[in-house]
Amino acid sequence: MTVIEESRPFAQQLSNVYFTILSLFCFKLFVKISLAILSHFYIVKGNRKEAARIAAEFYGVPQGQGSWADRSPLHEAASQGRLLSLKTLLSQGYNVDTLTIDQVTPLHEACLGDHVGCARILLEAGANVNATTIDGVTPLFNACSRGSAACAELLLEYGAKAQWESCLPSPTHEAASRGHSECLEVLISWGIDVDQDLPHLGTPLYVACVSQQIHCIRKLLYAGANVQKGKHLETPLHAAAQHSSTEIVNLLLEFGADINAKNTDFERPVDLAAPSSLVERLLLLHEATPSSLCQLCRLCIRNYIGRARLHLVPQLQLPTILKNFLQYR
Repeated sequence: MTVIEESRPFAQQLSNVYFTILSLFCFKLFVKISLAILSHFYIVKGNRKEAARIAAEFYGVPQGQGSWADRSPLHEAASQGRLLSLKTLLSQGYNVDTLTIDQVTPLHEACLGDHVGCARILLEAGANVNATTIDGVTPLFNACSRGSAACAELLLEYGAKAQWESCLPSPTHEAASRGHSECLEVLISWGIDVDQDLPHLGTPLYVACVSQQIHCIRKLLYAGANVQKGKHLETPLHAAAQHSSTEIVNLLLEFGADINAKNTDFERPVDLAAPSSLVERLLLLHEATPSSLCQLCRLCIRNYIGRARLHLVPQLQLPTILKNFLQYR
């Protein structure tokens, strides 16, 4: 009997502990629900900045990264590819160009998620096709970053600007660096400057060589990209030699890359190749072997035709074998 009486206080204390834990859990749940309701209230009222501040303060989400409270239902529907929800929200009067703190629009989200249907609905509703975030990112840049050629084509049809004169993020360079050759092909078909030179990146061909994206390198060279133009005095061949890619080096040499070009440190591509590597041997062999007359003639004819008219080569009144030769086929 005494043992039972002594065990009661312990059992009572244990139940008190469980009750305290349950109370704390309920309190935290109540606080979270209250904050969620408050954040939703601010979003509905259009004050997403205050909603994001609440989320950053209570949930530890940095405001610069964009929290869930900073995004409208339209952003969520576009990012997840929910067509019906998107149509419903637009019919209810949501602003098609509603912005987050970072100036991200629903169209940015749709293109980043490769949701072509959502992007089309937003564009038909009047979305700004050239909207830029605080980092200068456009929907077209997002499409090329994701590798969505369909989104890129759609945006260009609606008047997207493929290239900007300022140093905004370049869709062409992004596609080239990530190896999205289909996006690159779409951009080329819309008449971009394949030799666009950005001070901090160089040309798309140089970027593709640094990233070792062989398919993009081929697309750019076939489109008439200048094989000598890279980043400042650094040529695409310098970049290829550093990364020990014999396939890329061979391709650049075939298109007339200068093996004796020197960078700002007065180094040739062979000087940057790893000692005793296949690339070094290839470059030394090419240096000791004169270019064939066949290769020199092809380069000369292509230069005479000009980059802007290379796409007309298939229409020339020439034998098929000769047209294929001029197109490196």
